[in-house]
Amino acid sequence: MVLPLTFAAATAHATLTFVRHGQSVWNAEGRFTGWTDVPLTALGREEAAAGGSALREHGATFDIVFTSELSRAIDTAHILLEHSGQQSDVPVHRHWRLNERHYGMLTGQLKADAVAEHGAAQVKLWRHAYSIPPPRVAESHPLHPRHDKKYAHVPAHELPCGECLHQTLERCRPFFESHIAPELRRGRNVLVAAHGHVIRALIKELEQLSDDEVSHVSVPNGVPLVYKVDKALRPIAPLDHIGGSAAARGRYSCLGEWLDFCILDSRQQSSDGAGHGDISERGVSSV
Repeated sequence: MVLPLTFAAATAHATLTFVRHGQSVWNAEGRFTGWTDVPLTALGREEAAAGGSALREHGATFDIVFTSELSRAIDTAHILLEHSGQQSDVPVHRHWRLNERHYGMLTGQLKADAVAEHGAAQVKLWRHAYSIPPPRVAESHPLHPRHDKKYAHVPAHELPCGECLHQTLERCRPFFESHIAPELRRGRNVLVAAHGHVIRALIKELEQLSDDEVSHVSVPNGVPLVYKVDKALRPIAPLDHIGGSAAARGRYSCLGEWLDFCILDSRQQSSDGAGHGDISERGVSSV
């Protein structure tokens, strides 16, 4: 799709900002979520608001927003716009191809219960291996998306029944190329409010990361990741990122800029820090 740019002297043509939704109810409970439509927690709404405030402080503006069909991402998108000071007429487009990775038969299970049943090593493979999906659900199973009226217009064979990151990327890529990339080529500033694995998949594609490198990239809840791209949609690397691999840069570091400084500052000043934690310790599970 694109090739990574390895110098910082290029002129930015557009910006692409990713934000993972705030904490959801099942995130808080430690459950595999996937396509289940669960709401944000109070903390999740605070995380989204903090992300919006960080965008405002960064001076970010958006021409268009893309999100999934899941309420935790949709609500995050609107909270981000509100707290970043954006006009209410910024269009927000939803699409099922930006839904989170489908966790198959693991959906709804407590992670601790999955480990007890299948073993820590197997669950780790299902969660983090690029090409190993969890146990799939049959089309007749209630967890299959064909039983959700939101997806009645989608051919059943296109709907996932259990995905690894590779399959998630294969699902997301057509939408990126048909809807998001054209907006960027027009020089527009795009916000994608989505999910941890979806954002990891698109980071892999955008930066052309190897299967191993993407395993070192995690996406915290509510923290904006801002890419400047050139006319060929190649990310413009900050000077301090040149020559380093994703592994060397750390699990949150990409060629984009994480806007976590404002969030950390605001939390250090807060009188009630319960549940907020350091950015490197929270929100790292992509579910």
